[in-house]
Amino acid sequence: MKLLKQGRVYAPQDLGRKDVLIAGGKIIAIEDEITMPNSGFVEVIDARGKLVVPGFVDSLVHITGGGGEGGFTTRTPEMHINDAVVGGVTTLVGVLGTDAITRSLENLLAKAKELKALGLSVYCYTGSYHLPAVTITESITKDIMLIDEFIGVGEVAIADHRATPVDHLTLAQVASQARTGGMLASKSGIVSIHVGDDKQGLNLLREVAEYSAIPVGQFYPTHINRTKALLADGIEFAKQGGYIDFTTSTTAQILAQGEVAAAQALAIALQEGVDIGQLTMSSDGNASLPVFDDKAKLIDLQLGEVKTLHQSFVEAINCYQVDIELALRSVTSSPADILALKQKGRLILGNDADINLLDEQSLAIDSVIANGAFLMRANTLITNAYF
Repeated sequence: MKLLKQGRVYAPQDLGRKDVLIAGGKIIAIEDEITMPNSGFVEVIDARGKLVVPGFVDSLVHITGGGGEGGFTTRTPEMHINDAVVGGVTTLVGVLGTDAITRSLENLLAKAKELKALGLSVYCYTGSYHLPAVTITESITKDIMLIDEFIGVGEVAIADHRATPVDHLTLAQVASQARTGGMLASKSGIVSIHVGDDKQGLNLLREVAEYSAIPVGQFYPTHINRTKALLADGIEFAKQGGYIDFTTSTTAQILAQGEVAAAQALAIALQEGVDIGQLTMSSDGNASLPVFDDKAKLIDLQLGEVKTLHQSFVEAINCYQVDIELALRSVTSSPADILALKQKGRLILGNDADINLLDEQSLAIDSVIANGAFLMRANTLITNAYF
């Protein structure tokens, strides 16, 4: 058992200074003061001067690497568990991207199981950028129903020169299969959508909703901060009932070409009246960050980092005056709700004990607890990875 004493708890709503008791990997009490008998079974942690917040939920990480747009030498490396922990990410969703040939779903699933064995909570999407979707069971529905880690399909690319040209009927079929698998397995069945910078934007998703019974909320489009035009389109999509996700990994060159920083995009969307429950940030960790010229030729490529999720959370508060509760929700409860991860994203009784201790002044990550166990303590990593 672990007893966190007198930290300021954001659950993500501000609860003030509280004691938090953890047992069996779960949160079992949050009280003004908890007194326990002196016992070797209870470890008391002084959390004064710390914010006690939910572990971050990262909805898009290329845990087996990505890239390859510039040939074999541009394939990005796999994510190491420490890459997530130093960024406060305790729950993540692994995805394939452009390359579904050398980056297989079997490898993705094995990597997810590795990270789970080391202490994180890890889920996956079946499929990749392209359609027809690659699967393990030869069925999107079966993959989601029968494989514990698979909660949806994606990231399916649209409005991108790397995307498979499809019409609304084809995408509706994919969404229907994912939705059915999710219903039967009590999962989200979400369709993660990679959105490129083509002028068609999110129109294909609107067409699916217009010409089928699939609601816009079945889709979870990301990279919505790619351009100012796409951000405006995304805000309108959210006002029509959809979810939108902002990518935190970026480069100076990409920002100079017109991308809006994720923290700024979050602030703009909130100012435009979008509900925080429809807004998330994700890292796109270990993806390639390619820059293409006007002829779609690769001219630069860098690596996405999971730790940018925490950095953008802090930036939203310090640079764009986003309320700390709202900034927290964008990386905790909002993605957990969209992905139907009911034990994640909130510090409430019975939920998994995924907790970050942040310095109360700087918001720097001091300690990370995942499923009740420390993975980082007082800025020292204590994960047990072999490599």
